[in-house]
Amino acid sequence: MYNSDTPLRAELPSSKQLLRSTILAGVSAVVLLVAIVLPAEYGIDPTGVGRVLRMTEMGDIKQQLAAEAAADAAAAPSQTSETTAGMASANAAQPTAPAAVAAVAAAPKIEWRDEMPVTLTPGEGTEIKLKMVQGAKAQYSWVVEGGEVNFDTHGDAPGKSISYEKGRGVAADEGILEAAFTGNHGWYWRNRGQANVKVILRTRGDYTDIKKVM
Repeated sequence: MYNSDTPLRAELPSSKQLLRSTILAGVSAVVLLVAIVLPAEYGIDPTGVGRVLRMTEMGDIKQQLAAEAAADAAAAPSQTSETTAGMASANAAQPTAPAAVAAVAAAPKIEWRDEMPVTLTPGEGTEIKLKMVQGAKAQYSWVVEGGEVNFDTHGDAPGKSISYEKGRGVAADEGILEAAFTGNHGWYWRNRGQANVKVILRTRGDYTDIKKVM
């Protein structure tokens, strides 16, 4: 029922032949290992055959690449931790968007003591003064609605006068007015435009009176 015939015992290899074949195979494997594998993979060439076949150079290159890869792998964790620490420090130094918005929202709103609006027709001027003692300070802010004005921030008293600041074509100003002497200190505005403007003055600080002079 089988197409092939069972080999006879005489045709089978003997134990001696099997042992010889095993030894030859082992010797061949050792020769390949020493002459080919070691030079090509590890740059180890005890016989010199690998260098003749240019296998040793290949092994040297592989070992160098492996060493560089190991060095990079060892340096990566420290670089990652440094980068993470730097990012954490930067994030800690910079407030998040909600925190920044909250900081702006929490900024105290200035509570002004007085607010005086005045409308100027073309060519018209007006003056508002604060009564202050020498060295007193008043915080101020004024803005022009509808245009710009020329202004003169100054002070006067019997026998004394001073001009702190002047400007032409100005739409707003703010700051601290410190009295150089006891007397009246304030602002004069003139509308040099072709349309009505509205000047709004807001003040607070060390003064006893505020009044429109003209």
